[in-house]
Amino acid sequence: SLDGVELQGVYYPSGEINAPLVVLAHWAQGDQTDWMEIAYWLQNRGLSGKTEDFEGKLWLDSSWFPVMTLKHSFAVFTFDFRGCSGGCKSFDREKWLLDAQAAAAFAQSLEGVDRDQIAFVGASIGADGAADGCLYLNSLSQGACKGAFSLSPGNYLTLDYPQVIEDLNSVSPAVPAWCIYSEDDAESFKVCNGINASNFKGIVYKSGTVSGFPHGMNLIQPSINPNPLLLMLDFLDSVID
Repeated sequence: SLDGVELQGVYYPSGEINAPLVVLAHWAQGDQTDWMEIAYWLQNRGLSGKTEDFEGKLWLDSSWFPVMTLKHSFAVFTFDFRGCSGGCKSFDREKWLLDAQAAAAFAQSLEGVDRDQIAFVGASIGADGAADGCLYLNSLSQGACKGAFSLSPGNYLTLDYPQVIEDLNSVSPAVPAWCIYSEDDAESFKVCNGINASNFKGIVYKSGTVSGFPHGMNLIQPSINPNPLLLMLDFLDSVID
């Protein structure tokens, strides 16, 4: 991390050379292993993880996933926020922000990755981490982050989510951001609707609601409409060349 703390991460290589990269940031109730099946799905290489190792996390069932329609085999990088292996033991907003930024900086060093075709996806604390990491990466390498897809952000990492999105849209070219939340999730509803996208030039900030109160990774269920994994595909299709 940026303060010298060593973080744990997993790199899932693409089946392509010089592939676009998706960075996945987990929520506080879990860790990077929560993304395993989604990482295999995004790799689009016919691989599968061992979902039986994660009893009780039924959303990890790969049979729920929509057919991968995109032409890419994405490279994928996951990481653990500090203190979160097996689930976060406490809330450490400021240091988690450093972790998201460190993961963003490290992502460009991965072998076989297109350094200028990187997208961020995250849930809950990772939803903020996705937007924060994207903004940070573009401060280091303008235009490297192509967009941030957030499931249930809530200003969890000290930065103001609406301000981060406005900052992403203030550059040229503007950086797309999508926010997915459930209608009864008060914190996510507030931040996703706290953005005046009418001020944005040439880009659409998208927010989408689902019914009920699923939060973070619990939004990834086949019964939810619109299906956030289909929205993720739409997002990646729109931001990655």
